[in-house]
Amino acid sequence: MKLRGNKPGFDGCRSRANLMLFVCLTASVVSVVPPEASGHTMATPINCSHATGIQVLGSGGPQVNPARASAGYLIWIDGKARALVDAGGGVFLRFGQAGARIEDLEVVALTHLHVDHSTDVPALLKAGYFSERRRALPLLGPTGGGAFPGLKDWLDALLVKPDGAYHYLAGYLDGSDGLFGLDVREIDASGRQPQTVFESPELVVQAVGVAHGSVPALGLLASVKGHRVAFSGDQNGHNPAFARMIGGAELLIMDYAIPEDAGRIAAALHARPSEIAQLAAAADVDRLVLSHLMPRSERVLAASLAIIRKTYTGPLTVADDMLCLPLAGSSEQTTETMDRLKR
Repeated sequence: MKLRGNKPGFDGCRSRANLMLFVCLTASVVSVVPPEASGHTMATPINCSHATGIQVLGSGGPQVNPARASAGYLIWIDGKARALVDAGGGVFLRFGQAGARIEDLEVVALTHLHVDHSTDVPALLKAGYFSERRRALPLLGPTGGGAFPGLKDWLDALLVKPDGAYHYLAGYLDGSDGLFGLDVREIDASGRQPQTVFESPELVVQAVGVAHGSVPALGLLASVKGHRVAFSGDQNGHNPAFARMIGGAELLIMDYAIPEDAGRIAAALHARPSEIAQLAAAADVDRLVLSHLMPRSERVLAASLAIIRKTYTGPLTVADDMLCLPLAGSSEQTTETMDRLKR
Protein backbone atom coordinates (compact mmCIF):
# COMPACT_ATOMS: atom_id res chain seq x y z
CA MET A 1 0.00 0.00 0.00
CA LYS A 2 1.30 3.46 -0.91
CA LEU A 3 1.59 6.11 1.78
CA ARG A 4 0.48 9.54 0.60
CA GLY A 5 3.49 11.78 -0.02
CA ASN A 6 6.02 8.93 0.18
CA LYS A 7 7.45 6.45 -2.24
CA PRO A 8 6.20 2.98 -1.46
CA GLY A 9 8.34 0.85 0.80
CA PHE A 10 11.84 2.25 0.90
CA ASP A 11 11.35 5.83 2.11
CA GLY A 12 8.87 4.79 4.76
CA CYS A 13 11.22 2.09 6.06
CA ARG A 14 14.15 4.49 5.99
CA SER A 15 12.16 7.09 7.94
CA ARG A 16 11.14 4.52 10.53
CA ALA A 17 14.72 3.30 10.83
CA ASN A 18 15.98 6.84 11.35
CA LEU A 19 13.28 7.48 13.94
CA MET A 20 14.14 4.32 15.87
CA LEU A 21 17.84 5.18 15.79
CA PHE A 22 17.08 8.66 17.12
CA VAL A 23 14.89 7.32 19.94
CA CYS A 24 17.46 4.71 20.95
CA LEU A 25 20.33 7.21 20.94
CA THR A 26 18.28 9.80 22.85
CA ALA A 27 17.16 7.27 25.44
CA SER A 28 20.76 6.19 25.92
CA VAL A 29 21.82 9.76 26.64
CA VAL A 30 18.94 10.53 28.99
CA SER A 31 19.28 7.34 31.01
CA VAL A 32 22.99 7.79 31.79
CA VAL A 33 23.36 7.46 35.56
CA PRO A 34 26.23 7.50 38.03
CA PRO A 35 27.83 4.17 39.01
CA GLU A 36 26.86 2.21 42.09
CA ALA A 37 29.75 3.95 43.86
CA SER A 38 27.42 6.94 44.22
CA GLY A 39 25.85 5.06 47.12
CA HIS A 40 22.31 4.58 45.83
CA THR A 41 20.34 1.76 44.25
CA MET A 42 19.70 1.88 40.53
CA ALA A 43 16.13 1.03 39.66
CA THR A 44 15.39 -2.10 37.63
CA PRO A 45 11.78 -2.47 36.44
CA ILE A 46 10.12 -5.46 38.07
CA ASN A 47 6.69 -6.95 37.52
CA CYS A 48 4.57 -5.78 40.45
CA SER A 49 1.28 -7.38 39.51
CA HIS A 50 1.56 -10.23 42.02
CA ALA A 51 2.88 -8.22 44.94
CA THR A 52 1.78 -5.85 47.66
CA GLY A 53 3.80 -2.75 47.03
CA ILE A 54 4.26 0.49 45.13
CA GLN A 55 4.92 0.77 41.42
CA VAL A 56 6.38 3.88 39.84
CA LEU A 57 4.47 4.52 36.62
CA GLY A 58 6.04 7.90 35.94
CA SER A 59 9.34 9.09 37.43
CA GLY A 60 9.66 12.31 35.44
CA GLY A 61 8.26 15.82 35.48
CA PRO A 62 6.79 18.29 32.99
CA GLN A 63 9.56 18.13 30.37
CA VAL A 64 9.61 15.69 27.45
CA ASN A 65 11.76 12.69 28.30
CA PRO A 66 11.80 9.46 26.25
CA ALA A 67 12.68 7.44 29.35
CA ARG A 68 10.31 8.93 31.93
CA ALA A 69 6.57 9.55 32.01
CA SER A 70 5.27 12.34 34.22
CA ALA A 71 4.28 11.63 37.81
CA GLY A 72 2.17 8.59 38.66
CA TYR A 73 2.23 5.71 41.14
CA LEU A 74 0.21 2.55 41.70
CA ILE A 75 -0.50 0.91 45.02
CA TRP A 76 -0.78 -2.87 44.55
CA ILE A 77 -2.49 -5.01 47.18
CA ASP A 78 -2.37 -8.78 46.76
CA GLY A 79 -1.85 -8.56 43.03
CA LYS A 80 -4.46 -5.90 42.25
CA ALA A 81 -3.88 -2.21 41.53
CA ARG A 82 -6.00 -0.60 44.24
CA ALA A 83 -4.93 3.05 44.14
CA LEU A 84 -3.47 5.50 41.65
CA VAL A 85 -1.58 8.52 42.97
CA ASP A 86 -1.26 11.23 40.30
CA ALA A 87 -1.75 10.75 36.58
CA GLY A 88 0.60 12.91 34.54
CA GLY A 89 1.37 12.54 30.85
CA GLY A 90 2.35 8.98 29.93
CA VAL A 91 0.76 7.39 33.01
CA PHE A 92 -2.14 6.13 30.88
CA LEU A 93 0.33 4.05 28.84
CA ARG A 94 2.27 2.87 31.89
CA PHE A 95 -0.99 1.91 33.63
CA GLY A 96 -1.66 -0.51 30.79
CA GLN A 97 1.92 -1.76 30.67
CA ALA A 98 1.72 -2.54 34.40
CA GLY A 99 -1.29 -4.77 33.83
CA ALA A 100 -3.50 -2.59 36.03
CA ARG A 101 -7.29 -2.58 35.63
CA ILE A 102 -9.68 0.32 36.15
CA GLU A 103 -12.16 -2.16 37.63
CA ASP A 104 -9.79 -2.85 40.55
CA LEU A 105 -9.11 0.73 41.62
CA GLU A 106 -10.48 1.81 44.98
CA VAL A 107 -9.30 5.42 44.75
CA VAL A 108 -7.46 7.93 42.57
CA ALA A 109 -5.64 10.70 44.46
CA LEU A 110 -4.16 13.81 42.85
CA THR A 111 -1.58 15.67 44.92
CA HIS A 112 -2.18 18.83 42.87
CA LEU A 113 -3.49 19.90 39.49
CA HIS A 114 -0.33 20.78 37.57
CA VAL A 115 -0.45 19.19 34.12
CA ASP A 116 2.35 16.71 34.86
CA HIS A 117 0.30 15.24 37.71
CA SER A 118 -3.22 15.24 36.29
CA THR A 119 -3.39 15.37 32.49
CA ASP A 120 -4.06 11.65 31.91
CA VAL A 121 -7.17 11.57 34.10
CA PRO A 122 -9.51 12.20 31.12
CA ALA A 123 -7.80 9.40 29.18
CA LEU A 124 -8.37 6.98 32.05
CA LEU A 125 -11.99 8.05 32.29
CA LYS A 126 -12.53 7.44 28.59
CA ALA A 127 -10.99 3.99 28.98
CA GLY A 128 -13.43 3.36 31.81
CA TYR A 129 -16.27 3.41 29.29
CA PHE A 130 -14.93 0.13 27.91
CA SER A 131 -14.45 -1.46 31.33
CA GLU A 132 -16.79 -3.58 33.41
CA ARG A 133 -16.70 -1.11 36.28
CA ARG A 134 -20.07 0.09 37.60
CA ARG A 135 -19.40 1.20 41.17
CA ALA A 136 -18.37 4.80 41.86
CA LEU A 137 -14.67 5.69 41.87
CA PRO A 138 -13.45 8.04 44.61
CA LEU A 139 -11.35 10.87 43.15
CA LEU A 140 -9.40 12.98 45.64
CA GLY A 141 -7.68 16.30 45.03
CA PRO A 142 -6.99 19.72 46.49
CA THR A 143 -9.13 22.78 46.95
CA GLY A 144 -8.32 25.73 44.74
CA GLY A 145 -6.55 28.99 45.38
CA GLY A 146 -5.27 31.96 43.39
CA ALA A 147 -4.95 31.08 39.72
CA PHE A 148 -5.65 27.40 40.33
CA PRO A 149 -9.08 25.73 40.44
CA GLY A 150 -10.04 23.18 43.01
CA LEU A 151 -10.73 19.60 42.01
CA LYS A 152 -14.47 20.18 41.50
CA ASP A 153 -14.05 23.25 39.29
CA TRP A 154 -11.29 21.47 37.36
CA LEU A 155 -13.60 18.53 36.67
CA ASP A 156 -16.44 20.85 35.73
CA ALA A 157 -14.21 22.56 33.17
CA LEU A 158 -13.52 19.16 31.66
CA LEU A 159 -16.91 17.46 31.88
CA VAL A 160 -19.87 19.77 32.46
CA LYS A 161 -22.23 20.34 29.53
CA PRO A 162 -22.33 22.29 27.28
CA ASP A 163 -18.89 23.91 27.55
CA GLY A 164 -16.71 21.27 29.17
CA ALA A 165 -13.76 20.23 27.05
CA TYR A 166 -14.89 16.60 27.25
CA HIS A 167 -18.57 17.13 28.04
CA TYR A 168 -19.45 13.94 26.17
CA LEU A 169 -18.12 12.22 29.30
CA ALA A 170 -20.37 14.24 31.63
CA GLY A 171 -22.00 11.02 32.82
CA TYR A 172 -19.02 10.47 35.11
CA LEU A 173 -20.26 13.34 37.27
CA ASP A 174 -23.50 11.58 38.18
CA GLY A 175 -23.18 8.00 36.91
CA SER A 176 -25.46 8.51 33.92
CA ASP A 177 -25.07 7.49 30.26
CA GLY A 178 -23.85 4.05 31.26
CA LEU A 179 -20.74 5.45 32.97
CA PHE A 180 -19.65 4.82 36.54
CA GLY A 181 -19.86 7.89 38.75
CA LEU A 182 -17.01 9.77 40.37
CA ASP A 183 -17.10 10.26 44.15
CA VAL A 184 -15.34 13.63 44.11
CA ARG A 185 -13.66 14.59 47.38
CA GLU A 186 -11.99 17.98 47.54
CA ILE A 187 -9.36 18.18 50.29
CA ASP A 188 -8.47 21.45 52.01
CA ALA A 189 -4.98 22.25 50.73
CA SER A 190 -4.62 25.15 53.15
CA GLY A 191 -4.93 22.85 56.14
CA ARG A 192 -1.71 22.14 57.96
CA GLN A 193 -2.96 19.22 60.03
CA PRO A 194 -3.38 15.70 58.61
CA GLN A 195 -6.83 14.33 57.91
CA THR A 196 -8.06 10.91 56.83
CA VAL A 197 -9.48 11.25 53.31
CA PHE A 198 -10.05 7.63 52.30
CA GLU A 199 -10.53 4.41 54.22
CA SER A 200 -11.10 0.78 53.25
CA PRO A 201 -10.26 -2.46 55.07
CA GLU A 202 -6.72 -2.63 53.62
CA LEU A 203 -6.00 0.95 52.59
CA VAL A 204 -6.17 4.23 54.50
CA VAL A 205 -5.07 7.54 52.99
CA GLN A 206 -4.23 10.67 54.96
CA ALA A 207 -3.50 14.10 53.47
CA VAL A 208 -2.06 17.41 54.59
CA GLY A 209 -1.51 20.68 52.75
CA VAL A 210 2.08 21.27 51.65
CA ALA A 211 3.93 24.28 50.23
CA HIS A 212 4.38 24.24 46.44
CA GLY A 213 4.77 27.92 45.68
CA SER A 214 1.31 29.38 45.06
CA VAL A 215 -0.10 26.02 43.90
CA PRO A 216 -2.59 24.29 46.24
CA ALA A 217 -0.99 20.91 46.93
CA LEU A 218 -1.25 17.87 49.17
CA GLY A 219 1.21 15.44 50.68
CA LEU A 220 -0.15 11.93 51.22
CA LEU A 221 0.39 9.00 53.55
CA ALA A 222 -1.03 5.63 52.54
CA SER A 223 -1.34 2.81 55.05
CA VAL A 224 -1.31 -0.35 52.93
CA LYS A 225 -2.21 -3.39 55.03
CA GLY A 226 -0.44 -1.62 57.87
CA HIS A 227 2.61 -0.55 55.82
CA ARG A 228 3.03 3.24 55.74
CA VAL A 229 4.06 4.83 52.42
CA ALA A 230 4.46 8.58 51.94
CA PHE A 231 4.05 10.52 48.71
CA SER A 232 5.48 14.02 48.89
CA GLY A 233 3.89 15.27 45.68
CA ASP A 234 5.54 18.51 44.65
CA GLN A 235 6.56 20.52 47.71
CA ASN A 236 9.43 22.56 49.11
CA GLY A 237 9.49 20.64 52.38
CA HIS A 238 8.62 23.63 54.55
CA ASN A 239 5.55 22.22 56.30
CA PRO A 240 6.73 20.27 59.38
CA ALA A 241 3.27 18.72 59.70
CA PHE A 242 4.05 16.54 56.67
CA ALA A 243 7.20 15.19 58.35
CA ARG A 244 5.23 14.48 61.52
CA MET A 245 2.45 12.74 59.60
CA ILE A 246 4.84 10.39 57.79
CA GLY A 247 7.12 9.69 60.76
CA GLY A 248 8.61 6.19 60.60
CA ALA A 249 7.16 5.46 57.14
CA GLU A 250 8.49 2.44 55.30
CA LEU A 251 8.89 4.44 52.08
CA LEU A 252 9.06 8.14 51.25
CA ILE A 253 8.65 8.81 47.53
CA MET A 254 10.05 12.31 47.18
CA ASP A 255 10.01 14.87 44.42
CA TYR A 256 13.63 15.53 43.28
CA ALA A 257 13.22 18.27 40.69
CA ILE A 258 15.90 20.87 41.39
CA PRO A 259 19.61 21.03 42.17
CA GLU A 260 21.05 22.50 45.33
CA ASP A 261 21.86 25.82 43.63
CA ALA A 262 18.34 26.31 42.26
CA GLY A 263 17.01 29.84 42.14
CA ARG A 264 14.43 31.40 44.42
CA ILE A 265 11.37 30.60 42.30
CA ALA A 266 12.27 26.95 41.76
CA ALA A 267 13.12 26.54 45.45
CA ALA A 268 9.70 27.92 46.43
CA LEU A 269 8.15 25.08 44.43
CA HIS A 270 10.47 22.16 45.18
CA ALA A 271 12.81 20.93 47.91
CA ARG A 272 16.55 21.22 47.36
CA PRO A 273 18.60 18.02 47.93
CA SER A 274 19.65 19.23 51.39
CA GLU A 275 16.00 19.85 52.27
CA ILE A 276 15.01 16.42 50.97
CA ALA A 277 17.62 14.90 53.27
CA GLN A 278 16.46 16.95 56.25
CA LEU A 279 12.85 15.88 55.69
CA ALA A 280 13.72 12.19 55.30
CA ALA A 281 15.92 12.26 58.39
CA ALA A 282 13.41 14.21 60.50
CA ALA A 283 10.69 11.74 59.56
CA ASP A 284 13.01 8.79 60.18
CA VAL A 285 11.79 7.00 57.06
CA ASP A 286 13.07 3.50 56.35
CA ARG A 287 13.78 4.20 52.66
CA LEU A 288 13.95 7.29 50.49
CA VAL A 289 12.94 7.03 46.83
CA LEU A 290 13.79 9.98 44.57
CA SER A 291 11.33 10.54 41.75
CA HIS A 292 9.98 13.39 39.55
CA LEU A 293 13.43 13.78 38.02
CA MET A 294 13.96 16.65 35.59
CA PRO A 295 16.95 17.34 33.31
CA ARG A 296 18.21 20.09 35.63
CA SER A 297 18.24 17.68 38.59
CA GLU A 298 19.29 14.54 36.73
CA ARG A 299 22.38 16.26 35.30
CA VAL A 300 23.76 16.74 38.81
CA LEU A 301 22.45 13.53 40.35
CA ALA A 302 25.80 12.37 41.74
CA ALA A 303 26.41 15.71 43.47
CA SER A 304 22.87 15.78 44.86
CA LEU A 305 23.21 12.26 46.24
CA ALA A 306 26.40 13.28 48.00
CA ILE A 307 24.54 16.20 49.61
CA ILE A 308 21.66 13.96 50.69
CA ARG A 309 24.06 11.40 52.16
CA LYS A 310 25.49 14.00 54.56
CA THR A 311 22.20 14.02 56.45
CA TYR A 312 20.17 10.96 55.45
CA THR A 313 22.06 7.68 55.70
CA GLY A 314 19.25 5.19 55.16
CA PRO A 315 18.59 3.17 52.00
CA LEU A 316 18.09 5.35 48.94
CA THR A 317 16.70 4.47 45.51
CA VAL A 318 16.51 6.58 42.35
CA ALA A 319 13.25 5.75 40.60
CA ASP A 320 12.77 4.68 36.99
CA ASP A 321 9.45 4.10 35.27
CA MET A 322 7.87 0.73 36.11
CA LEU A 323 10.01 0.18 39.20
CA CYS A 324 8.25 -2.05 41.72
CA LEU A 325 8.91 -1.54 45.44
CA PRO A 326 7.53 -4.51 47.39
CA LEU A 327 6.56 -3.73 50.95
CA ALA A 328 8.16 -5.63 53.80
CA GLY A 329 6.52 -8.97 54.40
CA SER A 330 4.95 -9.14 50.94
CA SER A 331 4.68 -12.79 50.01
CA GLU A 332 5.83 -11.99 46.50
CA GLN A 333 9.17 -10.39 47.35
CA THR A 334 11.94 -12.11 45.46
CA THR A 335 15.42 -12.62 46.85
CA GLU A 336 16.87 -10.68 43.90
CA THR A 337 14.57 -7.73 44.51
CA MET A 338 15.23 -7.49 48.22
CA ASP A 339 18.98 -7.92 47.81
CA ARG A 340 18.99 -5.06 45.31
CA LEU A 341 16.91 -2.78 47.52
CA LYS A 342 19.05 -3.45 50.59
CA ARG A 343 22.23 -2.20 48.96
